Amino acid sequence: MDVNGEIFQNLYNVESINLSKNKIANIPNLLFKEQHNLERLDLSENMIDDINFKLSHMKKLMFLDLRNNRISMLSKYAMNGFDSIAKMNTNLTIDLGGNNLICNCDSLSFVKWIVDTPTYLHRQSEYKCKTSQNTIILRNPKEVFKTIQKECMSYGGLIIGLTIGVLMFIFILCGGIVYRYRWKLRYIYYMVKVKWYDPEPHSDNKDKRLYMYDAFVSYANEDDTFVHNKLLNNLEKNGGIQLCLHRRNFLPGNDIATNITSAIHNSRKTIVIMSANYLASHWCMFEYNMAKMESIYERNCENILFLVFYKQMSACDLPLKILEQVHCQSYIEYPNDEYGDVVFWEQLQKAIKS
Repeated sequence: MDVNGEIFQNLYNVESINLSKNKIANIPNLLFKEQHNLERLDLSENMIDDINFKLSHMKKLMFLDLRNNRISMLSKYAMNGFDSIAKMNTNLTIDLGGNNLICNCDSLSFVKWIVDTPTYLHRQSEYKCKTSQNTIILRNPKEVFKTIQKECMSYGGLIIGLTIGVLMFIFILCGGIVYRYRWKLRYIYYMVKVKWYDPEPHSDNKDKRLYMYDAFVSYANEDDTFVHNKLLNNLEKNGGIQLCLHRRNFLPGNDIATNITSAIHNSRKTIVIMSANYLASHWCMFEYNMAKMESIYERNCENILFLVFYKQMSACDLPLKILEQVHCQSYIEYPNDEYGDVVFWEQLQKAIKS
């Protein structure tokens, strides 16, 4: 292959070249680089599928014969090259007859070029062009272009609509998955932080894990008086149970969520002081859900949550997930009488130590 254009080198004044019927499939870019005076170029009866050789310098070119090749459409490079010649040489004629041209969305710019080009297309009204449905004669290329353009716009709209629909489906699906497993994802994230910065205490007994606290107390700030005046006295001072309270035991400098996850993970049980204030608190519900995740993913579904109903609450006031916990697991109500108070603290101590 003559990639450097040596075959026609120094033939500056040649005016006509005939390369027809040579089974040529591709013409090197620089083959005609020195043919500035070329007027007629015959490339008919070959196997050429596109014009990719340099031709913009052929200012005197008057006829380019491309009949009976394998051209389905012209590249942008070829169309621009022909138009640049036609602007300076209004006598340029190109013959594309006998080629299997295509008229579809892929060749839309080519069909538009046929409509707009200043280049004269020899016997253009006899060109055959294959559409998505059949083969037509390009007697009126302008109408053909309009028809294809409408089809392509409808296809484009359909493709855009389908793309948006698929993306929305994926977005909703991913959003649904993230929402469904939101607490698990949060738990995993904070547990990675906890285990990275706060290694667990080790025990000589591989089957028994050591805990820093007997119980983490999850409560609303509005119920602080009950926790510090009664819970601490009856469980920690009188019962010898080591409690973890956010106001007292959380490490300064750590973010709240990490402190909560660490406290639950390092406590044998989690005691929830349930009240209307608790349900209204964002951080209280975060503690509740983190304790649920700890129970499922770290303790092999061991029951570590124990609900204490500090004040009377009706079932209609409780969220579904709290009701499920009440129906499936143990809970205790704080009594209003002195005798019941003694029994209450004894039961709570047993629940924590169990």
